Amino acid sequence: MSLINCKNVTLSYENKTVINDLSFDVSEGDYLCVVGENGSGKSTLIKALLGLKPLSGGSITLGDGLKKNEIGYLPQQSSVQKDFPASVYEVVLSGTLNSCGLFPFYKKSDKNKAEENMARLGIFDLRNASYRELSGGQQQRVLLARALSATKKLLLLDEPTAGLDPIVSSDFYRIIEKLNRDDGITVIMVSHEIKTAVKYATYMLHLHRNHTFFGPKEHYLHCSDCKKLFEGGDSNV
Repeated sequence: MSLINCKNVTLSYENKTVINDLSFDVSEGDYLCVVGENGSGKSTLIKALLGLKPLSGGSITLGDGLKKNEIGYLPQQSSVQKDFPASVYEVVLSGTLNSCGLFPFYKKSDKNKAEENMARLGIFDLRNASYRELSGGQQQRVLLARALSATKKLLLLDEPTAGLDPIVSSDFYRIIEKLNRDDGITVIMVSHEIKTAVKYATYMLHLHRNHTFFGPKEHYLHCSDCKKLFEGGDSNV
């Protein structure tokens, strides 16, 4: 069943069209990786899927009962976020805020969910630690646990391994694969690491000013227009 349907979507950034007439579907259980050169509109698309960016044209429809406040989102991490003065538990628990409605008070079920997701990602022992004192890899696990606390269906991840060393990045990708494969969570991930993205994804969306590809990973690997960028390495994609 389709969770997201994008039909003829056009998006602009600073009065410049960055995505034009884009159509694709994301179904339950998919693992979609979004790649493309710098400025191709990857992060703008993620914001549009979250309802944070108005469309210049087309439509984005959520299906299977999915609501915008039920999407788990892990944004690109800024220096301000890395220095956030809160405990691990507080950061993870804040992921449940969207489900609190008009009453911003945490329920016992919210606290249980936060604890379950910390245990799920191997950071329960860090629950009382200061978030800003953690390593980059630990911080990303905390933010992923926060995103999981907001959803049971869909994760949107915007370059989640940026700035992490290769070993930590590989570990993070394996975690995402397990959540998708074993827990059935649908994943949409923007990545600049194109070869790694292809390894784990089931579908690829390659944004480019002259050619846009959407389809199964196996078809992507045989797409002549995309193959040059894939074989050229990970930089600027």
